Amino acid sequence: MHDPSATSATVARTMQTASQRTFGLVESVIREMTRLALHYGAVNLSQGYPDFPAPAEVKEAAKRAIDGDINQYAITWGAKRFRDALARKASATFGWEVDPETEICVTCGATEAMFASFMALLNPGDEVVIFEPFYENYGPDCSLTGAIPRLVRLRPPDWHIPFDELEAAFNERTRAIVINTPNNPTGKVFGHDELEKIARLCCERDVLAVTDEIYEYIIYDGQRHVPMATMPGMRQRTVTVNAMSKSYSVTGWRVGWTIAHRDLTNSIRKVHDFVTVGAAAPLQEAGVTALSLPQSYYDSLAAEYNKRRNHLLGILEECGFRCFRPQGAYYAIADISRFGFENDTKFAEFLVREIGVAVVPGSSFYRNPADGAQQVRFAFCKKEETLNEAANRLRRLRDRL
Repeated sequence: MHDPSATSATVARTMQTASQRTFGLVESVIREMTRLALHYGAVNLSQGYPDFPAPAEVKEAAKRAIDGDINQYAITWGAKRFRDALARKASATFGWEVDPETEICVTCGATEAMFASFMALLNPGDEVVIFEPFYENYGPDCSLTGAIPRLVRLRPPDWHIPFDELEAAFNERTRAIVINTPNNPTGKVFGHDELEKIARLCCERDVLAVTDEIYEYIIYDGQRHVPMATMPGMRQRTVTVNAMSKSYSVTGWRVGWTIAHRDLTNSIRKVHDFVTVGAAAPLQEAGVTALSLPQSYYDSLAAEYNKRRNHLLGILEECGFRCFRPQGAYYAIADISRFGFENDTKFAEFLVREIGVAVVPGSSFYRNPADGAQQVRFAFCKKEETLNEAANRLRRLRDRL
């Protein structure tokens, strides 16, 4: 006969043996909203993936690689041709020669690149300065490595840095700062002067910068992306994280990389080797083609996203949202206070279930949920037809004003 108490005891023992580093971790809110969008048949403006095709030449390159039998393990830290292509492009961007043999590690997306960097370079108890609102992975990256996040709140509506608070956040335990520019979720593009001040703090306090620059080509209104590694004194203390996902509309390929001084890269490669072994070989080969696309491709990318941004902002303002205009990336934070909901979670649940549009609750980007309780994030990396359908549904909100 089945003994229920035996099952309870087994569960209890399992819970007791779970790693403490997983305590407090919760499921990704962004990816949960995608599942809810599928369940309710909603227009998905939550998760940041395009619903339009990747460049034809990049897809064809992947097909050729598969047909050409580039289907076995690549070198753990990246296929030679892909690393060479990355080095050529990065060298032109940074203004110095990046060594593909010692300064690049190809990973399974920017997500692994960030995690491998944290694991390789941080010790338990080290503090990491993170700007808030933040992309939701950075906190769990700290938890899983035993590092302690030290948050500095960006100030709306332009999301400027309170430098007195930033300076106060640096102390003898500070090991790294995370910089995401262009920024998810705010769309902030960190300016040259801001990065120069951050670089000064890093050099004075011997702190590393881990920079998530995955939206580097998606910028608007005359803004310019400035790599943190190019700031004075930062070449040897910056880990630049990037991926193919956003620039080439292939978020499902999971091909990312880090670029850093050889000593930092050596440690990152060790972690990467034992976490994922290597990124998909045929997709790295296709990356060689992607990285060879002309400047006109990136100009067109930014121009098309600018149209989508303006389209979405017009829709949201028409429907009663107050929007924070993004300078880069493909997200917009909107204030929902005019609609009278208790908090962002209840609003997002109502929106996906009753209106048929999925968004991300703003509280998922803050340590204290109350700080984002009247904000939601929209993603506009979508076809015009998708945005128009969202507009048709969102107009029903005007009856609540």
